[in-house]
Amino acid sequence: MTARGRTSRVLTRRVDGVENRRVPDYLIVEEPMSIRLDGTLVATTMRTPGDDFDLAVGFCMTEGVLGGVPVKGVRYCGEGPVVESAFNDVTVETGGLAPEPTPRLGPASSSCGLCGSLTIEELSKRLEPLEVEPFDLDLLAGLADRIGSDQPLFGATGAVHAAVAFDRSGEPVVEREDIGRHNAVDKVVGHLHLNGLLPATGLGLWVSGRASFELAQKAWAAGFAALVAVSAPSALAVETARIAGFQLAGFARDRRLNLYTGD
Repeated sequence: MTARGRTSRVLTRRVDGVENRRVPDYLIVEEPMSIRLDGTLVATTMRTPGDDFDLAVGFCMTEGVLGGVPVKGVRYCGEGPVVESAFNDVTVETGGLAPEPTPRLGPASSSCGLCGSLTIEELSKRLEPLEVEPFDLDLLAGLADRIGSDQPLFGATGAVHAAVAFDRSGEPVVEREDIGRHNAVDKVVGHLHLNGLLPATGLGLWVSGRASFELAQKAWAAGFAALVAVSAPSALAVETARIAGFQLAGFARDRRLNLYTGD
């Protein structure tokens, strides 16, 4: 176990034009996890093991399946001892108060979140526009230098994404890494939800990759005042942020950014 996630040590042959030799390397572990709501299967996602309860709660929250009811507990489940299921089956418990969920038709890969299962119109039916205070742009432009460098799993493997909730001073509140960018965000949201910190109207969300529609809708569902991405946003993410009412910035690195909404 390394930095809240698992890595696997392997031998690889390194060729760099000067030498050809076998060296140890570390690869990120990727395993499927089933997410259930009151025992009913909601989805299966490929994720980096670690912070599984945060991931399950965050997923149920950002996908709207909780229906606004409180979480009473989270536990590993599955048939037989949890060790036999490799801790890859988690249920979020509401005591039967949440609406019966509609399972996804197939598993989500580590690179895929919503996969087009929701539209902005459908989001608008369950999410209200946010009333949030915009962040200082100089603060947002400097986030990559301030909090983006603290990615231990990425440093070890070069194969994961990071998500960080930050406060008005730019200080990190919670940081998570995962092979799936949507999983990293759900782990952050789940932690905030379990600690009574949602809606996150006084916080921003920094992500190490691009800002896709699925990340924008998760930021909206959690109530973040800003979504800041190191890479580019998609057109649908910008439209979602504009309707939701939060700041969306892309290419936020080297103390520069492009602000797409919330000017």
